[in-house]
Amino acid sequence: MPVYKAPVEDALFLLSDVFPIGRYNNLPGFADATPDMMEAILGEGAKLCETAFAPLNLSGDHEGCTRNADGSVTTPKGFREAYEAYAQGGWMGLSAPEEYGGQGLPTVLNSVMQEFISSSNLALGMYPGLTQGAIAALLVHGSEQQKQLYVPKMVEGAWTGTMNLTEPHCGTDLGLLKTKAVPNGDGSYAITGTKIFISAGEHDMAENIIHLVLARIEGAPAGTKGISLFVVPKFLVKEDGELADRNGVSCGSLEHKMGIHGNSTCVMNYDGAKGWLIGEANRGLNAMFVMMNEARLAVGLQGLAQSEVAYQNAVAYAKDRLQGRALTGPKFPDKPADPIIVHPDVRRTLLTIKAINEAARALVLWTSLKSDIAHRSSDPTERQAADDHMGLLTPVVKGVLTDLGFDSAVKAQQLFGGHGYIEESGMSQFVRDARITMIYEGANGIQAMDLVGRKLGKDGGRAVMAFFNEVGAFCQENANDENLKSFVAPLQKGLADLQQATMWFMQNAMAKPDNAGAGATDYMHLFGTVAMGYMWGLMAKAALEKKAQGNGAAEKMDGKLLTGRFFMERLMPETGTRLARISAGADATMAMPVEMF
Repeated sequence: MPVYKAPVEDALFLLSDVFPIGRYNNLPGFADATPDMMEAILGEGAKLCETAFAPLNLSGDHEGCTRNADGSVTTPKGFREAYEAYAQGGWMGLSAPEEYGGQGLPTVLNSVMQEFISSSNLALGMYPGLTQGAIAALLVHGSEQQKQLYVPKMVEGAWTGTMNLTEPHCGTDLGLLKTKAVPNGDGSYAITGTKIFISAGEHDMAENIIHLVLARIEGAPAGTKGISLFVVPKFLVKEDGELADRNGVSCGSLEHKMGIHGNSTCVMNYDGAKGWLIGEANRGLNAMFVMMNEARLAVGLQGLAQSEVAYQNAVAYAKDRLQGRALTGPKFPDKPADPIIVHPDVRRTLLTIKAINEAARALVLWTSLKSDIAHRSSDPTERQAADDHMGLLTPVVKGVLTDLGFDSAVKAQQLFGGHGYIEESGMSQFVRDARITMIYEGANGIQAMDLVGRKLGKDGGRAVMAFFNEVGAFCQENANDENLKSFVAPLQKGLADLQQATMWFMQNAMAKPDNAGAGATDYMHLFGTVAMGYMWGLMAKAALEKKAQGNGAAEKMDGKLLTGRFFMERLMPETGTRLARISAGADATMAMPVEMF
């Protein structure tokens, strides 16, 4: 049976020492997030994930979801009870506004909880995760009536939510969608069409499911300019909030998938289902992007989460599995062989995953904190800077952390040898579950193109220049600190490579766009490596300060510093390789005739 222990201490180190959130007490909800309160909340969240969610991960994968003859869906044994414990604990509304029944705490705390949930049981965690995204979209773009009618029940966890974008012929290019909306004459619309790959589209864990559906109103312009967003509940809701008749929406079938078997991924049929417009007509993508951006950050967290749980199991196995002797002589002479953790290549593998995980966690929480500032600050300059940061970093968080999360899960599986290929160990599930994170909410190639094609040049490059300036300022301020030398010098080199790659695109991609397309994925990973290197710089500085304070933290902080040093020595140099690939341009990539493939 796989093991999982939520990394509460690592999260608290980030929230208290690296990004001390006490400095944001002027923002709504932050004054309540005292150190003791955060420790209590995350401790309780960890307990829920470790005792209620994690034990169902392997069994949920084996059992999967079942579509019944009447179109209803039964989730794996125990899922409903675990979800009820989550809902009754108030976790759905951790960072939701108090006026809708939430606790109004910082979003960054909810991000920590999302990681714990996704590590302990990714398939189960998707049900509340999608609901939180739907809540966010309704709060920003829904009418006051829609917010009052739907959001409190969703915050309570009594109702869940989904997002319905993809159609059989239409994935990334949403301008091709065919689902239509016909006015009913009473302010509602009749929604007709088929959506596929709809996570949590039908299940038995909540009394109602609130679908957010993209459709085209009859007579609307072609392409993305004619798309509108609708709220389409599974059961219609009366004005007093009571449930009414079943709506014309049903699960046609369940997708048979490589992983996340415990999540009901549905083909959804809309047969004249009654829906109501969210926001303005023909502006549906703007509204849905609120949910998509929330989802993309959450998916980046999922990549980290699978990497973390795979790492924990690989460490446990490496300490226990006896095989061979250390190259420098037996380390455990009383045993027939040494545990494999004595071997340099095993340590290289584990440290690679560990160094990525800790930097990735910092990167996600840094970005999540910017979300809090963007939505809660009263200072328009602060809000703009935070919003710039989120726009720039969202494709990096989603694309890089999920690529690395899958890679780490494979690395962790490899340490088990043949036992990692056997289902009973649970390692193959981490690999299979991690794989979807690279695909859904915008495949990672799309994330790379979004970064290079849209985000770099947005507002005259304001966001990327702010990032360069911040990282550069950190390097300059700490250049003479001998204790940080092993962090600052590699970070400076990586930043220089990133700036050079950015300049190369400016000089070579305008006249020849294929240069941008061919180098986009390498650029996204180059950016991600520098961003994680910056996180290690901040963590190293905080660790040195915490170590100097004493309080028994020296050993843990030494572990942080060693992990960070490994990242700088072994992973940071990859920026040079990425730069070389980008600078090679698109000629060889695009030269081959199609028929020669």
